Amino acid sequence: MTRSLRTGAIAVAALAASFALTACGSDDAKKDSGADAPASATPGAGGGEGSGESGGGSVDAAALEGTWVGLTDGRHVTVSIAARKVALVADKSVCQGDVKDMGGEPMLALKCTDGGTERTMGAIDSVDGSMLVVSWDGGAKDTLAKAEAGKLPSGMPSLPDLGDLPEVPAP
Repeated sequence: MTRSLRTGAIAVAALAASFALTACGSDDAKKDSGADAPASATPGAGGGEGSGESGGGSVDAAALEGTWVGLTDGRHVTVSIAARKVALVADKSVCQGDVKDMGGEPMLALKCTDGGTERTMGAIDSVDGSMLVVSWDGGAKDTLAKAEAGKLPSGMPSLPDLGDLPEVPAP
């Protein structure tokens, strides 16, 4: 019971941090990345195949901005990207890092608090205004949907009822 409570608390804290990251960095990211990014690759512009989707073309790091959620192998995955900083919660792992420029393509370079290596270097397979696909060096492939700004994603697990916990004696 303590383990599930601890895992739930970590997941909630990481989700809160990822939403805070998204809210704080959304306007600054457009200013920072606008100088070197073509106008047609900004998120929400055009919405078609030329809006940052890879497949022979390059992926604009600004198109990665936001919070992305989904299921991989039946487990929840949340990735939040703001101002080239990345926070990830996947199963029992909490990871953070940066969007790095590797050979002209953005990659997600992360370190996980539990020492996990499944999601430490991620290549962007595709990104558009609503979907992000990341292939990780550890073998996982995440297909994620963009979460609506300011709203919690639906279908995420909640904390268990805490009414069954014993009281902690006063010191």
